[in-house]
Amino acid sequence: MVREIKGWHVFLWFALAFGTIVAVNLTLAFNAVRTFPGLEVKNSYVASQNFDAERTAQIALGWQVSAIVENGQLRLEFLEQGQPVAPAIESAIFGRATSTAADQDPEFRFDGQAFTAPVNAGPGNWNLRVKARAGDGTLFHQRIIVQVLK
Repeated sequence: MVREIKGWHVFLWFALAFGTIVAVNLTLAFNAVRTFPGLEVKNSYVASQNFDAERTAQIALGWQVSAIVENGQLRLEFLEQGQPVAPAIESAIFGRATSTAADQDPEFRFDGQAFTAPVNAGPGNWNLRVKARAGDGTLFHQRIIVQVLK
């Protein structure tokens, strides 16, 4: 038996298809807003006024900075011409790139070669947002992508 397609059948299929699209879009938008970690700076115009001078001062320090997590220990290394440097760390936040829910404030200790601190890090993308002050007073601030080893 062949059934005839009526107008309300077509309307029902269109409503179901577009309803699914709208529901998925609303779910994605809600989750994007809910997990947004916030702004990097309050006023991007004001921050841009000092950007070039701050970047030039940081580059002049000549530091190579790296961070790695191995066996639950975060290791932050500042090198100047291959030699370890121990700047004063003013702030450091270890967390995910897309959410502040798992943010941690590591308590660093300098071991003569690098700064170390215990952290809880699972697999995935982790960042370290650090502000450190050089001996000459230059503020160094950077977001470092952290390599997590098992």
